[in-house]
This record gives sequence, C-alpha cells and structure tokens, in this order.
Amino acid sequence: MSGVEKILVHVRVNGEPREALVEPRTLLVELLREHFNLTGTHIGCDTTYCGACTVLLNGRTTKSCTMFAPMAEGGEIITVEGLSKDGELHPVQQAFAECHGLQCGFCTPGLLLSTVHLLSKTRKPSEKEIRKGIAGNTCRCTGYQNILKAVRAAAAEMGKS
Repeated sequence: MSGVEKILVHVRVNGEPREALVEPRTLLVELLREHFNLTGTHIGCDTTYCGACTVLLNGRTTKSCTMFAPMAEGGEIITVEGLSKDGELHPVQQAFAECHGLQCGFCTPGLLLSTVHLLSKTRKPSEKEIRKGIAGNTCRCTGYQNILKAVRAAAAEMGKS
C-alpha cells in the first residue's frame, strides 16, 4: 500500500514567501493553520456559509475551508495576521475595536478581510453595499449594527488618506 503523493505548494502569505509539502486534498485553511501556524483564520462550518475562514487570495475574498491548497499555487494570500503593520492596527481593525464590532471574535477575521476587500473597491460604500460586502460572513453574537458602524467608521478613516 503506497502513500498519497504530496505536492509542493509555493505561496506568498502576508508578504512572505512560504512553501509546504501537502497532500492534494489539503484545504487552504489547513495549509495556513497547520503548516504555517497562522491560526487567525478560523474553521467554522466547512461549507463556506459562515465566512470565518475568509482570506484574501490575489486580492479577492476566498473561503479557505473549501479550496484545496494546491489551487493557491503561486498566489498572494493575506490573512488577518497580515493586516497590522509594525504593531499598528489596520484602520479596519481599529474601527471594529472602537465601534464594538465584535463580541466572541470567532467571525471577526473573516469580517475584517471582507471589509478590507470592500473598502479597496468602494471608498464610500452605501448601507446596501456594506451589507452585500459582508454578506458571506455570519455573526451569531451581534445584531450587526456595530459591525455596520465599524465598516462606516473604517471607510471614513481610510477616506482621509
């Protein structure tokens, strides 16, 4: 009985070149968590429903729980760990903290990355655009009002620069 042949996956994660030898069935979330020890990306539902596993892959939001790691070959991945720079929170992280846009924090990494993506495309999103931009993320703790407030605050802060 022979083992499964492994594949060498090369990616850039949070600006750093990384590689790992993985089975073809390894999920992107497993690559990040188990091979690169980036545990900020959460595993929630394993069906893409909750969005806790959302990362940015080549500038687009990607549900890492249903994507095979080899499919990211050569890609640029941003995880929640890659948002802050030199000890300074990203404006989206700062806004979520100041506006109480999180409670238990389980959904927060996905919401932060979805918000970063939204604000990279739309500087002053409407309420409808915000709701659509975060629609792939489920928060079970909040009524979303502070999350919406945080997205608006981040948009205002990022619009200053």
